[in-house]
Amino acid sequence: MLIPNKLKEEDVIGIIAPSGYIEEKDLKYINKSIVLMENLGYKIKFGKNVFSNSTGYGATAKEKAEDINNMFADKKVNMIWCAKGGANSNSTFDYIDFDIIKKNPKILCGFSDSASILNIITQKTGLITFYGATFKSITSWETNYAYTEIIKRFQDQKLELGKEDDIFIALKEGVAEGELVGGNLSLTKDLVDGKYKIDFTNKILCLEELGYESFPELVSNYLYNMKQNGVFEKIKGMWIGNYEHESNISIEKIVLDTLENEYDFPIIKSNNFGHTERKTVIPIGTKARIENGKIVLLENCVK
Repeated sequence: MLIPNKLKEEDVIGIIAPSGYIEEKDLKYINKSIVLMENLGYKIKFGKNVFSNSTGYGATAKEKAEDINNMFADKKVNMIWCAKGGANSNSTFDYIDFDIIKKNPKILCGFSDSASILNIITQKTGLITFYGATFKSITSWETNYAYTEIIKRFQDQKLELGKEDDIFIALKEGVAEGELVGGNLSLTKDLVDGKYKIDFTNKILCLEELGYESFPELVSNYLYNMKQNGVFEKIKGMWIGNYEHESNISIEKIVLDTLENEYDFPIIKSNNFGHTERKTVIPIGTKARIENGKIVLLENCVK
């Protein structure tokens, strides 16, 4: 695996928008995030196309990929941070220069729709990527949890997944080791087959979902799609994150309904990743271990 360098004072953070473009309504939090990171001594650089709405529903796929490629190629940029979520970062796949990424490994962080490019880049290049807060979301929540997790992971090189008061539950006991993969459920299931697919073999699968977009039947649909394509026969363990729906039906219930005791791997549930203010930073491609209802990282993810 390719391990990116940690952040240090005066490093340049490049902002890209591979999902939704930055709109006027986002600027309140984008500007707060700029101030927050600049006060720590970092410099912020925006991609050429982050404000582009050339299609009427955002930037074109080539514009988005241009920013990804340019940020990796730019020797002055030390970290690449997705500005916000959205719906179609997968549109960039055909235009991403994976060779440039291999030659210029650096931190790439985002969540939600960013799960698409994070997992594909890790699959294609071996670069560890990070499922964590977007640039906008470090200041858009009521607490500083997401921000402190970013600093802990990228600046201080800490390995803890979350904080001491985070609640973990063992839904199925067991021990498992494997590289972390996944993130958002709806995006991860789209990477099960086709031209751009990821390898789930011997991995620990992380899954969360946004409740107001995905009702329980749709979550079930996604999980059965993965089951029917043999994903659960390949993985070593599962880590379930946040899902909140007005029905109060939990994602853990839907997972267990789908699996039907057909598999032996351990399953844990926590409240500290996904569409929630308690958002730890999950290094995709890094080895982790599930044991006693907890999960720990087994190797460094920045150097």
